[in-house]
Amino acid sequence: MPIRLAPAVQNLINELQKLPGYGPRSAQRAAFHLLEDRTDQIESLRNALVNAKREVHHCHLCHTLTDDPDGICPVCRDNDRDHSILCIVESVGDQMALDSSMAWPGVYFVLSGRLSPVQGVGPADIGLPDLIERIDEGCKKDAFREIVVATSYTPEGDATAYYIIDLLKKRWPDLHVTRLARGLPSGIEIEYTDLNTIANAVYSRR
Repeated sequence: MPIRLAPAVQNLINELQKLPGYGPRSAQRAAFHLLEDRTDQIESLRNALVNAKREVHHCHLCHTLTDDPDGICPVCRDNDRDHSILCIVESVGDQMALDSSMAWPGVYFVLSGRLSPVQGVGPADIGLPDLIERIDEGCKKDAFREIVVATSYTPEGDATAYYIIDLLKKRWPDLHVTRLARGLPSGIEIEYTDLNTIANAVYSRR
């Protein structure tokens, strides 16, 4: 008869399995590691989570994560960046990957994922109303010369890109909207793409 885990252990595994990249086996390994650890790692992890939850919030302008008390992240504060070009990404991980490529000179707007009607994820769930407000404010000041849609080349990423591009074109017909192009193969997520490939896609956007 198979060993039955204690309900508390199984509950921990179930919760870990909800994290991105964690399947049943990896969640089980992580749970066992934490429970068998003798160096107070669980307490350190708990404190780190509590502190991050208390101190970290979304940037008022781009929605990335920041602990700046004024609510504006360092990227949005950086006067050396080109604030006239805005790159729309799916996640903070995508933003970090693009920025690490050293190819993107502008600023960002970070969505909360991508559209997925099957899973009930709609425009409001990924922050599109806030994106429209950000672009609307910029267009009133004639601040943007290009909007780059940098969603992943997955079915959901494509659907999100098409939706955003269509929405922007209908609302601001004269706004220059592009999308990352050559270098990103179908089915790939930007966060897990090598930096040279990301840089190539930025330079070759269409």
